Amino acid sequence: MPPADALRFRLIRHDSEIGRHIVTFETRDDTLTVRVAVDSRVTLLSVPIVHYRHRVVETWQGETLTSLTSETDKNGRLGWMNARRTAEGLVVLGSQTDRYIAPDSAIGTTYWNKRMLDGPMISLEDGVLLHPKVTRGAADLIPLASGTSVVADHYRLSGSFNVDVWYDHADTWASLALTVADGSRIHYERL
Repeated sequence: MPPADALRFRLIRHDSEIGRHIVTFETRDDTLTVRVAVDSRVTLLSVPIVHYRHRVVETWQGETLTSLTSETDKNGRLGWMNARRTAEGLVVLGSQTDRYIAPDSAIGTTYWNKRMLDGPMISLEDGVLLHPKVTRGAADLIPLASGTSVVADHYRLSGSFNVDVWYDHADTWASLALTVADGSRIHYERL
């Protein structure tokens, strides 16, 4: 868990901010509740041409993921997933998958938890179980929104989906970058 009660990022495309990605953390006794809110909009001459809204609630009991729910609106296309721990294990159902029991090591693609890289990963947009190839690159100097920088380890996820993600030396999520459908590159700057 990060040292603060939240991780906040601004999403940058073509040197302009197009949205925010906020992860908040609430602890009560041995329970951690993580909430994710992503809102992004791309406009052309003030007319919205792309919008993305994503909401996640993730609950942990100690080191065990007990529930995970999400709703996603990607340009009007709705996706969702719901996972609950039962006696069978973590039971997952999503808009693009039938019910399945996730492997014990599977967690959602919320990125804040570096353990996600150990895979497999549960897609928060639709519940599909993902098995990306994870390649560790060299450490990079990652710019922060404050104008300072942080040294962070670079990981490339490829195959099931393609994302670059960075974690600083405290294993706190530092940045993310991806290429979207129109070929443009979006990167995250931690606030």
